[in-house]
Amino acid sequence: MNAPVLAPPRFTDPTVFGRVAVLMGGTSSEREVSLDSGRNVLEALRSRGVDAFAVDGIPALLEAIGAGRVDRVFNILHGNRGGGEDGVLQGVCEALQVPYTGSGVLGSALTMDKVRTKQVWISEGLPTPRFQRIPPGGDPAGALRAAAAALGYPVFVKPSCEGSSVGVFRVLSEVDLAPAAEFAAGYPGELLAEQMIQGEELTVGILFDGTTHVALPSIHIVPAGEWYDYQAKYHADDTRYLCPGLEGAAEDEIRRLASAAFVSAGCHGWGRVDFMRDRATGALYLLEVNTAPGMTSHSLVPKAAAKLGIDYPSLCWRVLEATVGEGAHR
Repeated sequence: MNAPVLAPPRFTDPTVFGRVAVLMGGTSSEREVSLDSGRNVLEALRSRGVDAFAVDGIPALLEAIGAGRVDRVFNILHGNRGGGEDGVLQGVCEALQVPYTGSGVLGSALTMDKVRTKQVWISEGLPTPRFQRIPPGGDPAGALRAAAAALGYPVFVKPSCEGSSVGVFRVLSEVDLAPAAEFAAGYPGELLAEQMIQGEELTVGILFDGTTHVALPSIHIVPAGEWYDYQAKYHADDTRYLCPGLEGAAEDEIRRLASAAFVSAGCHGWGRVDFMRDRATGALYLLEVNTAPGMTSHSLVPKAAAKLGIDYPSLCWRVLEATVGEGAHR
């Protein structure tokens, strides 16, 4: 695979986009991150002359669409249950024939569910860490203990349908299970226990250029602490980001796997695919897909795009371009 090459932008006139609702905030657990991302996107689009305005949450968007004020939606909601990554928003927009950024109903709903995404990847022969499902209810402590024993310590315990490291627990041995079990007892959804790959955390952005989905240069994430948790993602200034994260054949392989994982999950437009690389063997393992990645000052897709000379406003412009013409959601 050669170095990433994107086709030139298809449009230069911002009026082609009409009135753009930058959808942010919402009611998911990732609301604050979404608001931060949304403010940045709104400023970037306006700096390029786009007639963009902020909308907080799906009910407010429906009101704006009903009033005839929306020609297309830049979706920067994160998460589910009031976020914009679980297929609900996408279904609403398609029913109302309003173009929107990012993946459609299938890709959004599927990738919000880590368990089902892994099942698709396994069926496609793509590598992902071994895992066990933890259904809601019953005896969460016992279920977690059994799952961790089956996988072998260390493991991660995480919700199947959350993002931004919400509710993620690193369990090195049985004595570490108590906090995860306490969380599981009060969490209404499905969890998974996942084999912990010891090694490097990497991510690959995906961007549609009007013709194909291009895998951007990988990023190797090097947190100052032991792992890349919520604090390291959104607040710490001592996390290091190495781009490209790999070299030569390894960089080609991670970008190939990212593209295959993105397409096999039914995704479109733009996104980010997260990986672990085994320190001992160099093997790559797929973790998850983000269909509305963060766009904060600490976010990763803008860092990868910048490596190709695409600044933040230009990245937002390219994401919005995917809503116009052939292949756009209607």
